[in-house]
Amino acid sequence: MFALPEAWVWDFWTADDGAQYHLFFLYASRALKDPDARHHRAAIGHAVSSDLVTWTRVSDALVHGDGPAFDELATWTGSVTRHPDGTWYLFYTGARLVDGKNVQSVGYATSSDLFDWTKQGQVAQADARWYERLADNGWHDEAFRDPWVLPDPDGDGWHMLVTARGRTGPADDRGVVGHFWSPDLRAWEARPPLSEVGQGFGQLEVMHTAVVDGQPFLVFSCLDADLSAGHRAAGAVGGTWAAKGDSVLGPWDLAGAQLLADRSLYVGRLIRLRDQDEWVFMAFVHEDPDGRFVGGITDPRPVRLVDGSLVIGR
Repeated sequence: MFALPEAWVWDFWTADDGAQYHLFFLYASRALKDPDARHHRAAIGHAVSSDLVTWTRVSDALVHGDGPAFDELATWTGSVTRHPDGTWYLFYTGARLVDGKNVQSVGYATSSDLFDWTKQGQVAQADARWYERLADNGWHDEAFRDPWVLPDPDGDGWHMLVTARGRTGPADDRGVVGHFWSPDLRAWEARPPLSEVGQGFGQLEVMHTAVVDGQPFLVFSCLDADLSAGHRAAGAVGGTWAAKGDSVLGPWDLAGAQLLADRSLYVGRLIRLRDQDEWVFMAFVHEDPDGRFVGGITDPRPVRLVDGSLVIGR
């Protein structure tokens, strides 16, 4: 397991440069005492590995900006992709406080080597035509974060999937897949969400896509408290979920999503092994048996598709 004695480690994402795997992770000092305080102190750390098991920590990727800035409070979860010209792009969440409430938006940084990053600024925020804003008073924050950027399957630019909320329906059932499009990874255009409200989730956190044995999946996370009342009444519990889709851009069967791991493990990710048609599952350790926050990222576990469902091994 990847863990730091001096800091809590939680959300993470990876990149593969062909020789090493790169782990980007949120962390905050344990000197805060209260693990819930970590969110307002998060920075993006960086480690490298040849096998996803043994990690060497290197210099941090990003820290919060000097105010006024969209990321003046903290830098949160994101994803890394590579432009055809060889430049690496790290899209990440910037958090700031407005009237004491957290407002999130998306920015990016670039690098030639995955180690030295230069911030380029904010590129996406909740568009009130389709997405709930803080002024709507529907949620405890302006949820617009965790960008997952992927190339268009037909070669038409790039897509960004974002944790967002729609503007209609019960407040606890507005979680949607936010959507932006770009021709070049630099300029982004807001588009309507790729899913509808009313699928059972107040928010779909840290989503990403994977195609396992030809089946596209949208993998996302949602804790118990953020499930809709209807979902909870039906016996659903929080954790990491996987929804089948017709393509990596949906539509997905969110209401029928499979629970991959309960809340003891969170922000689970499917990662394809280099040069192999094999997938593994990694997550961060969210809680111990007594419900106390832990922090730290698991070793990879094998994943296979059995009768249409994902099965995670030991």
